[in-house]
Amino acid sequence: MSVFGGRAKGGRPQIPPAGDRPAGELAPVAGASPAVGPFGAESDFSSAKARLRPIIAAELGPTGAGGKGRAELTAALERIIAVAAVEQQLSLETRDRRALVTAFLNERLPEGDVVPLARASAPSPASVASANVEEAAPRLYPLVMERIDSEVATRMSRDELSVQLSTVVGELLGELKIQLNQREQRDLVTLMLNDMLGLGPLEVLLADDSVNDILVNGAKNIYVERKGKLERTDVTFRDDSHVMAIAGRIVSAIGRRIDESTPVVDARLADGSRVNIIIPPLAIDGPTISIRKFSKKTIDLDVMMRQGNVSPAMATVLKIAARTRLNILISGGTGSGKTTLLNAMSQMIDHTERIVTIEDAAELQLQQPHVVRLETRTANLEGRGEINMRDLVKNALRMRPDRIILGEIRGEEAIDMLQAMNTGHDGSLGTIHANRPREALSRLENLIGLAGINMTAKAMRTQIAAAVHMILQVNRMRDGMRRVVSITEVMGMEGEVIVTQELFNYKFEGENADGSLKGRFESSGLRPFFATRAEYYGLDRLLVEAMG
Repeated sequence: MSVFGGRAKGGRPQIPPAGDRPAGELAPVAGASPAVGPFGAESDFSSAKARLRPIIAAELGPTGAGGKGRAELTAALERIIAVAAVEQQLSLETRDRRALVTAFLNERLPEGDVVPLARASAPSPASVASANVEEAAPRLYPLVMERIDSEVATRMSRDELSVQLSTVVGELLGELKIQLNQREQRDLVTLMLNDMLGLGPLEVLLADDSVNDILVNGAKNIYVERKGKLERTDVTFRDDSHVMAIAGRIVSAIGRRIDESTPVVDARLADGSRVNIIIPPLAIDGPTISIRKFSKKTIDLDVMMRQGNVSPAMATVLKIAARTRLNILISGGTGSGKTTLLNAMSQMIDHTERIVTIEDAAELQLQQPHVVRLETRTANLEGRGEINMRDLVKNALRMRPDRIILGEIRGEEAIDMLQAMNTGHDGSLGTIHANRPREALSRLENLIGLAGINMTAKAMRTQIAAAVHMILQVNRMRDGMRRVVSITEVMGMEGEVIVTQELFNYKFEGENADGSLKGRFESSGLRPFFATRAEYYGLDRLLVEAMG
């Protein structure tokens, strides 16, 4: 099957792959007469290389420099090509021979020693366009798309499409008189494959494990977060239309749309990475894409302890809290690591339990075998069919869950979640945006008010105090490190006030020479309020030891 076979929709004849032509025969460029580049029509560059390659391999070996230095290898190639040109009756001008020498040098030398073909062959400015891949891509891409059968392409593997795409790209480069060395041609093909099958320029950033966030601010401004710090990249899109095409591909994969009628979308990638897209007219400077990547490595509390996110004593207390089925609220700002901590806490859940997760965009990475993942749905074009978090929380209660996990509590679903926690679903987890544990309780109270239920302030707080057992405060600090800065347990009510007790906190002490913050995790030394519960699970002595 050939993605370039047959005839394109525009009616232009398509280029058959190289394997369908007799050996040594040049492929015609569709709709054009044979291109006459620096080599002329009689001796095309690709044909000359194909005929010379076995002769050079016989003299110097199939690959590598044959133990020769750059100068020696260049001299050897010049000699072999000069002799072979006579024997093979190749009509080569001086600059043709230079171009071939450069091409074979680029194949045999380490990549760091590669010489751009256009510079080595020294053609006249009128005969050759820029050898820059970024400049070549916009010129070739529309021509390739004219000759591609998109339906066939979607059924082909990346490797199959790469082979056929390499053929047509090489021929189009000859037609447009653009000279690129083999490495640049490979980069060009990869760039096009990413556009056709992946997320275009973002693929290289998605493959970089050191990148945590990818922030696209229009076509030419792309930032990433590495080690908690933002930095601008050299990656760019062609234009805003290119950004919109990639955005459309992201949201269509999960059955959503992005257009002027729906200019804001939350989505996810195949690997679970969270995506937010907002486009004009709401985004004034062009389409904006924010991607929160998740590490491919499993992060648990032991890993967080080794990284310095928590102390060993804190890790022990958190493990006990999860084992004893406390209802835990994880509080923090945007990008502080709430979801990562939730994933780490969830690994302490017994594998025999049934877990129901509820999210706007599924991003939790639970390792247990019995997990039911639910995701909200936006309204359709007619404004119907919306399923929100509250609907899913109500439905989850009918699914016989042992634990319910909310990706983020941000609306009226707070009241249903608290009722679930108070009616036998101990061990439930959720995240909330707040800067301090006490503020998390206040925000939870405000969210309950959004449900429109007529409750007094005392009744709300009593409900919260009975449902939430512990609050974990996680912050991203100015050195980029995420730290659990407070572990606070909820003890109950005293009058109309919720009583809390801080078990651990982080004390800032200064800054190291490398810019990292210096500090320590401190235990309050108090007996945890949930010690009686820990005793029921046989973990009370370990808990007391961890508190010091």
